[in-house]
Amino acid sequence: MKRPLLPEQDAFGHALMDHLEGRGGEELIERSDGYLDRSAGAENYFAEPTGEQAGVADRASGRVLDVGCGAGRYALYLQERGLEVVGIDASPLAVEVCRRRGLRDARVLTLEEVDGTLGQFDTVLMLGNNFGLMGGPRGAKSSLRRLRHVVRLGGCILAETMDPYQSANPDHLSYHADNRVKGRMGGQIRMRVRYKKYKTPWFDYLFVSRGELEDIVRDSGWRIQTIIAEDGPSYVALLERTG
Repeated sequence: MKRPLLPEQDAFGHALMDHLEGRGGEELIERSDGYLDRSAGAENYFAEPTGEQAGVADRASGRVLDVGCGAGRYALYLQERGLEVVGIDASPLAVEVCRRRGLRDARVLTLEEVDGTLGQFDTVLMLGNNFGLMGGPRGAKSSLRRLRHVVRLGGCILAETMDPYQSANPDHLSYHADNRVKGRMGGQIRMRVRYKKYKTPWFDYLFVSRGELEDIVRDSGWRIQTIIAEDGPSYVALLERTG
C-alpha cells in the first residue's frame, strides 16, 4: 500500500481492535478473481512467538524496524528482550493497538514511505509473510534499494514468504497461469482485506519461490545469506546488506 488507510478502509485494524477489546475479529482475504479465504484469525497476531518463530525473531539484533507490525507480536517480543524497535503499519488502528499493548515506538507509515528520517537500523523484520508487502518485482527492487539507505552495512532483513507453486489447489494454479499471461509474477496476488463493513483498497501482495527471490535481490545491494526456517511452502530468508 502506498499510503495509510482511511478509517473506512482499515479492515485489518478494525479486526485487531475488536479482538483487543474482546469482540472477536477475523478478516477475510478477497482475491481479484473472486476467491475468498479466511485469515489466520486475529488471535494469531497477538500470540507471542514460540518455538521456531521465536528462534527466527531471536536473529534480530541492534535497532529493529518491524514492517507491517500488526498487533505488535514480534515488536513487543523483541522490545521485552531489550532491543529498540520501531513498528510501522499502514493501518492506524493496528498502530493504536500496538501502542495500547506497550510498544514504545509505533508509527503509521507504509513501506514506500520509509526513509532516512527514521534513522539507521541493524535489522528489518518482514515476518508473517510480510515480504509480500513488496507488492511486485519492480516494487521489491525499489524497496530493497530504499532499505539499503536505512540499514547499516552488514545488517539484515528477516524476510518471510511462501513458495506459491507448492500447491495442488486448481484455483491457485489457474490464478498463477492467468498472472503470467498478464505479464505478472505467478504469485503476485491482487487482493483486499474485508471485515464487517470495512474494505481495504485493492493492492498487490507478493509470494515468491526461492529462485524468484534470488532474481529479485540480484544487484540490489543485498544477498540471500541463508534460509533460516522452512515449513512446507513457507520459508524465512535472511537477506544481508552487502553494499
